[in-house]
Amino acid sequence: MADGTESARTESARAPVGGAPPGGAPPGGAPPGGAQAPTPEDAYLERRTLRRGSAGPLLLTGLGVAYVVSGDFSGWNFGLSEGGFGGLAIAALLMGLMYACMVFALAELAAILPTAGGGYGFARRALGPWGGFLTGTAILIEYVLAPAAISIFIGDYVESLGLFGLESGWPVYLACFILFIGIHLWGVGEALRFSLVVTAIAVAALLVFAIGALTDFDAGSLNDIPVDHSAAGATSWLPFGLLGIWSAFPFGMWFFLGVEGVPLAAEETRDPARTLPKAMAWSMGILLLLALLTFLAATGARGSGAIQEAGNPLVEALQPDGKATVLSRIVNYAGLAGLVASFFSLIFAGSRQLFALSRAGYLPRFLSLTSRRKAPFLGLLVPGAIGFALAAWTGDGARMLNTAVFGATISYALMSLSHIVLRRREPGLDRPYRTPGGTVTSSIAFVLACSALVATFLVDKDAAFIALGVYAVALAYFAFYSRHRLVAAAPEEEFAALAEAEAELSRD
Repeated sequence: MADGTESARTESARAPVGGAPPGGAPPGGAPPGGAQAPTPEDAYLERRTLRRGSAGPLLLTGLGVAYVVSGDFSGWNFGLSEGGFGGLAIAALLMGLMYACMVFALAELAAILPTAGGGYGFARRALGPWGGFLTGTAILIEYVLAPAAISIFIGDYVESLGLFGLESGWPVYLACFILFIGIHLWGVGEALRFSLVVTAIAVAALLVFAIGALTDFDAGSLNDIPVDHSAAGATSWLPFGLLGIWSAFPFGMWFFLGVEGVPLAAEETRDPARTLPKAMAWSMGILLLLALLTFLAATGARGSGAIQEAGNPLVEALQPDGKATVLSRIVNYAGLAGLVASFFSLIFAGSRQLFALSRAGYLPRFLSLTSRRKAPFLGLLVPGAIGFALAAWTGDGARMLNTAVFGATISYALMSLSHIVLRRREPGLDRPYRTPGGTVTSSIAFVLACSALVATFLVDKDAAFIALGVYAVALAYFAFYSRHRLVAAAPEEEFAALAEAEAELSRD
């Protein structure tokens, strides 16, 4: 535990909010069989509880797909300008492998510690307070900036579709944040059901698109981007050479970016040790299938060169002569549904990560207060206000997404490392679910995450340095203030404290 941690040792171990470790009483209640009066720690946690049992396997699977589905409609195609068809195909394959390995590792970690802290909680147990804070901050960077960027894309879609005569700008961004944060404040069950419906519409549209586009599939159009003969290893399939593969990594991630957020719903999940691994596996399987269909159908129908700079590549793929068709209009509207699904779910993820870090004292504690409906209202409103301000001020969605990707890759590396460390340091830890392949699987994810982190500098150095600047400010706050004021009663902190106590006993 860090120096100055409050209540470093409690007289009796209470169970964390997510249900681990077993055998204790829930927060705000007395230990089983006892009549002990509630402690100040109980009162603290009672004001910071989420609604349990609201999410089952279907809603969680929908949440995992919702995080990502907007990336199928746009964004990934810019990787064609970095690596060509072959380069982006290899990059997407490697990033798909990274996410698959990471999801299996996170499923094990989520079954061990099913709390709202997600990646922060895993890293806190394995890497200590500094590792937990570094991981949680990286996740926050991703989940605060990504919705801001997507709100800009929603504005662009609204304008291009001519909806209500609106133009893209701050009124549309503000309406998005107010409307969808309002649904989250209503309750997590209602929010996840709304997300599931919108996601289902977007997925159905992707399948319809794939069927329509594959009827015009032409393998010869896949590699129609001119070859840069000055690039090492350049061919018609790799027009920008071998380095183009690496540069396309961040865009290959767009097919999967965000799926790692499923464990953040752990405290609101029924039987999380069983449900989370199942939902994460199903989400990843669906996303892999959608990525394959979308990538091949879009490039094969129109050609890689025609869609590499398109803001709406699926619609472009269906309009070879530039004229709208019934199918292209359907996909265009569905693209808006996909953006809404991702925007909505990423707001959820960011609020839960902020809630957990605040509850444990890493960030100001008032941010973790929950409403009568058990929603972290400030954890929703504060990131929403920041996201809206950034969107209205910059209007640069691509830059914000690249910054979010930088934060994501840091968290991926640290979460994968956490799995490796816990497997080696605590082999006897109760694991309701075990990662296939063990540390080999998480090691693959770790190496690929580090490679993707470096690749962000190849694509957008400014975005990477912006993220580093945010990191520096956050680390200064932790180093000089919050690490001396951590809350030992928080589930993730108590879980780590129990591990340290057991280690001390074993040494004695």
